[in-house]
Amino acid sequence: MKLLEGKVAIVTGAARGIGKAIAVKFASEGADIAFTDLAIDDNVKQTEAEIAALGVRVKGYASNAAQYEDTHSVVEQIVKDFGRIDILVNNAGITRDGLLMRMSESQWDMVISVNLKSAFNFTHAVAPTMVKQKGGSIINMSSVVGVSGNAAQANYSASKAGLIGLAKSVAKELGSRGIRANAIAPGFIITDMTNQLSDEVKAKWAEAIPLRRGGTPQDVANVALFLASDLSSYVSGQVVHVCGGMNT
Repeated sequence: MKLLEGKVAIVTGAARGIGKAIAVKFASEGADIAFTDLAIDDNVKQTEAEIAALGVRVKGYASNAAQYEDTHSVVEQIVKDFGRIDILVNNAGITRDGLLMRMSESQWDMVISVNLKSAFNFTHAVAPTMVKQKGGSIINMSSVVGVSGNAAQANYSASKAGLIGLAKSVAKELGSRGIRANAIAPGFIITDMTNQLSDEVKAKWAEAIPLRRGGTPQDVANVALFLASDLSSYVSGQVVHVCGGMNT
């Protein structure tokens, strides 16, 4: 039997990158997939097709995860479409980097809203269903900079640190209902965004990583699968670093 057979997962921001890798990994292990992105575009349709080819139910939803009412409406529709929610991956995120003294209020507010408030919105929306089912796994996509901080990323680091605090609080609050909550802290992961960096910058990153390479979205997806499945049935309130040893 596959690890996630019969389960339904929501993955936010899953039309590309790490979110897509997680959605595909979950589907390969039998989960039905509901995923979100800002709009139904070609990336969403392509992701739907790839996941459907794995033999599970899948649907992409247009959703602004930073909007409370929008999020609750989408989750309500997902419950109607799929009947249950077993897994939530709060993956939606953006960057608006800049030195603190030059950072605008809008840069700060946008990152906190998309990265952190969105996780509150979705967790708040799925919690009643998971409580009723007496179980569930919530996974927040944090970052190593949420633990260590990073120059020119005060907004991003703060939002990712907040995701860790949120996961730990939810683990304590909902643990008695059989609901687990954890965070993943990826390091330097090779995605479309990081591929825009120069070879020199990427080489410097690699030198700082004990495993001497960047990670892949699949590396993160493998850890997400562990946290989503019953293999981690006694793991809650934890932060799992996927960073090649750089944050030790």
